[in-house]
Amino acid sequence: MNNESPVVAGMDVHKKMLAVVVAQVDGNRIEYLSERFGTTRQDLDQLAHWLHQQQVTEVAMESTAQYWMPVWLALEEQFTLYLAQPRSTAAPKGRKSDWADAQRIVRRLLAQDLTLSYVPGREQREWRTMTRTRVEMSAQQVRLRNQREGLLEQAQIKLSSVLSDLLGVSGRRILREMVKGETNPACLASLADKAVKASEKTLQEALGGKLTATHRLLLKMYLEQWDLLASQIDQLNTRMAQALSQHQAAVHRLVEIPGVSLTAAQQIIAEVGPEARAFAAPQKLASWVGVCPGQHQSAGTEYSHRSPKGNRMMRRVLVQCAWASVKVKGSIFHQKFRALVPRLGPRQAIWAIAHRLLRIIWKLLHDQVNYVERGLDTNPAAVQLRIKRHLKELQRLGYAVNLSALAAIRPQEASV
Repeated sequence: MNNESPVVAGMDVHKKMLAVVVAQVDGNRIEYLSERFGTTRQDLDQLAHWLHQQQVTEVAMESTAQYWMPVWLALEEQFTLYLAQPRSTAAPKGRKSDWADAQRIVRRLLAQDLTLSYVPGREQREWRTMTRTRVEMSAQQVRLRNQREGLLEQAQIKLSSVLSDLLGVSGRRILREMVKGETNPACLASLADKAVKASEKTLQEALGGKLTATHRLLLKMYLEQWDLLASQIDQLNTRMAQALSQHQAAVHRLVEIPGVSLTAAQQIIAEVGPEARAFAAPQKLASWVGVCPGQHQSAGTEYSHRSPKGNRMMRRVLVQCAWASVKVKGSIFHQKFRALVPRLGPRQAIWAIAHRLLRIIWKLLHDQVNYVERGLDTNPAAVQLRIKRHLKELQRLGYAVNLSALAAIRPQEASV
């Protein structure tokens, strides 16, 4: 907060009304002025005019839903805004009111005791809207795929057992003929592509079920919904590529990381920014995302190290990229995962890989450097740490060890 500005405002945001409190600091005294506003565009213009009359320069607001967004858009070019997390402004039970909440926001803003949310700029918020909508549409496609397969199972059609992809070339061709009313298994099996591994007899047996009129109607609806979602996702992909055209260097740096696809790179940039400027260190970013160890200590006893809550979209894409990266043989992620699994198990090991991946992402974006894979290379620092660890273990067992580099030993001595 700007210490030179003694006039600040706190705002409790609701769907239909805003409880606004302005605090004027006069020495050790704080005088409060309260006002109520609506949430329409005209009401927000009146709010901005009233805040200017009170000479307010900084405004903190709190909202448990998305209702803060219109207020932020109306005020962001005129005031310095802060979005407080609801937990940092919680009231004692039985003592909650809109005006008390707004006053509490002001007091904690002046005391610099608010936990603030990261709100990116207008352009980055548009990127977020597109990438998050794309994620939701992809989730809808998954649901449609499951519904379609369940419908075929009800009709005793086991097509998914013989085709790896129901919406591949062969699957779509067969399903569309089913919708049109074709029921002959031999005719349907003949529509399969020659590249399908299953024999024609196997296909006929899998297609031996019976679709009712209701099944055909639902199958037609599922296919239409799938085509619509696929078309909309393509439009979002094109729009997202255009929006990030000026940040292609950052996208390329992220795509060079094993396991990070183009879609994942776009989503990461939409969440943290093309240069991750809001996060001064990788630890800050890890804490914001929620992939760092948590802390729950009381009376000197550690009860839990469970990771705190964070940005759900980033956690999701990081875990997906982590699973993809550990499957790239020869990468540092593959080697680290194999080393961690015996001690931590697959779930905690992949969480550690996600944390490591996020630190690398911060380095590439913040410092604008390219990724260099060192999975198969020997890390001198790691070798020295391993040597020291083994030396300490031997000394603990009572051995005195003198080390010599293998390259400096004569051949006949090395073979002894």
